Amino acid sequence: MTPLAVVYDIGNVLLGWDPEAMYDARIGPEARRRFFAEVPIHAANVAMDAGAPFEATLNALARAYPAWQREILWWRDDWVATLGPVIQPSVTLLRALRSRGVPVFALTNFGAETFQIARAAYPFLDEFDRAWVSGRMGVIKPDPAIYAAVEADCGLPPDRLLFTDDKAANIDAAAARGWRAHLFDSPEGWAARLVAEGLLSETEAAP
Repeated sequence: MTPLAVVYDIGNVLLGWDPEAMYDARIGPEARRRFFAEVPIHAANVAMDAGAPFEATLNALARAYPAWQREILWWRDDWVATLGPVIQPSVTLLRALRSRGVPVFALTNFGAETFQIARAAYPFLDEFDRAWVSGRMGVIKPDPAIYAAVEADCGLPPDRLLFTDDKAANIDAAAARGWRAHLFDSPEGWAARLVAEGLLSETEAAP
């Protein structure tokens, strides 16, 4: 049976996310490696993805690591610089699905506040029929609870949802619930999967 809806992850599927590159450009790779080794900035980001407040979390981290205060506050004040570029072929496929009348959803580990920042910078993020954002939900992938919440909210059987994500753990968790799942490694591979599932023709999926 053909899927009834397509569910997209966002980071590194539709839109690049590479905070290390931002720091490399500002302080160089060696200092960036020290920063990420000494400051639990990624752990703070996971906490924000799970619902912790953006500014308060980063302000507290800056107070705890005064030697790296400037760098921590870059994450707060210029977070949008961690994004990009747009993975345009993936966006084109999203739009082709919507032109076909296929519901297209997002399921993303994203802070509530940072998702708003990203939406302002990248308007295509408003093109989903529904967007489930972990920071709003208080739970992150690959916790089974987030997939259960999507199922309950959209009302579609798990085996009629086709999900793509760039992280194997997230894909495995969805597949364990019966979702159709595709580990994203390139727009070309994703396009081929959409054709194989009968959602797009080869012409519609062509770059």
